[in-house]
Parts: sequence; structure tokens; C-alpha cells
Amino acid sequence: MIHSDDRLIVALDVPSALEGLSLAAKLGDAVSFYKIGLGMLTGGGLALANELKGDHGKRIFLDMKLFDIGATVEAAVRGLAQFDLDFLTVHGDPHVVRAAREGAGGSDLKILAVTILTSLDRNDLDAAQIREGSIPDLVQERAARAFEAGAHGVISSPQEAGLIRALPEATGRLIVTPGVRPVGADLGDQKRVMTPAEAIAEGADHVVVGRPIHRADDPRAAARAIVAELRAPQAQRPNRPH
Repeated sequence: MIHSDDRLIVALDVPSALEGLSLAAKLGDAVSFYKIGLGMLTGGGLALANELKGDHGKRIFLDMKLFDIGATVEAAVRGLAQFDLDFLTVHGDPHVVRAAREGAGGSDLKILAVTILTSLDRNDLDAAQIREGSIPDLVQERAARAFEAGAHGVISSPQEAGLIRALPEATGRLIVTPGVRPVGADLGDQKRVMTPAEAIAEGADHVVVGRPIHRADDPRAAARAIVAELRAPQAQRPNRPH
């Protein structure tokens, strides 16, 4: 029997807390870590986070991607830190990261910085008037600046995980990768993807998977298959720094 592995984070990208609870019930002991995103916020996302954490002992990643002036980010994070959650995302701009760390205070909440969204490519960055440069170079630079500002970790495409892991600033920090799809899965809206094993081998600590699990005929079996892949020899990497 393959038990849960908290390197796998399942994205509860469903419309309501009730559907989130239903999916978590189907997954049972196959999954120990869940991501709740902005799309779920008005559907009872915080209540769902509290129930999964408090009543079911699950770890929770609140994916809010906060961005605002420092005082507002600090206040928002201070409020969220009261919920005893595990991970929270903010945009990787240094002033945002610093404010989030202030808001987290002495709690166990880990602040993860978003580098460049995994749904974007260079054309998207051009349209947004983001300065020239390759996505890997920009991601590595944003990650280094976020670490310097105090981020506990970063969110990045698995294709940039190795570059980030190689940064001196990345020692002891977390890398969490969406844009992960098991072999044969539909890519959906992701443009920079790898398999779970490849992402871990590249330096990721956690992989985030949503649709390939919750749209599967047997979500629990799909989760267990990914956990098995994470434990396969091809997912190992030498000289793991933490």
C-alpha cells in the first residue's frame, strides 16, 4: 500500500468548499497536503482550510498570490497567520515579500514568492511590458531577490527549478512547482511543464497537481500513482541541500 507523501500537494481547484471536502474524502490517506487558491476564496476556502487542517490533520497551502502596498500585505498576512496554515503565496517583489514576513511574525507560516506564473510565456511578458530577457533568467533573478527579501521559498515552473536550486541564496529554501503533469496528461493552461519525477529531480521540494487527480476516474489511484513516481529512482537528486 502506498501512503501519502507531502511532496505531493493536491490543488483543490473546485467551485466550493463542499466539493473540496468531497474530493478530500475520496483521496483519504493518499494525500496529506492541499492547495486552496483564490478561486475558492468566495466558495468557503478559508473554512475548508480550517476544516482540513483542524479536523483531518492535513497540511494547507493557501495560494493567494498577494500583491499590494506593504502595509496592506502585512495586515493581510497577519490575519491569515492566525489560521495555523503552512504555506502562503505572495508576489515575489521584494517589498511584498518583506511585508509578508513581517505579517507572518513568529508563526510557522511559510511565505512563498511567485516568480513568473507558469501559464505565461515570453509573448505574455511582452504584452505586459515586462523587460526583455529569457524567462529562465528572469525567474532566477526574481527568485534570488525574493530570497534576499526573506522568502522561505518560491513558486516556479519545474523547468526553472534547477536554476533556482543552484543559487547560493536557495540553500535551505523551498521550491514548489505547479506546471506538473503526469506522463500522458492534458497540459491544460500550463505552458512550462514536467512530470512529477522530473520536477523533484530538478530541485523541487513539492509538486502541485490538480486536474490530473480530481478529474481522474479514480482520484485516489491517480494520487497514489504520482506518489509512486515521486519515490522512483528517477526522482532522486544528489546532494540534496536540505
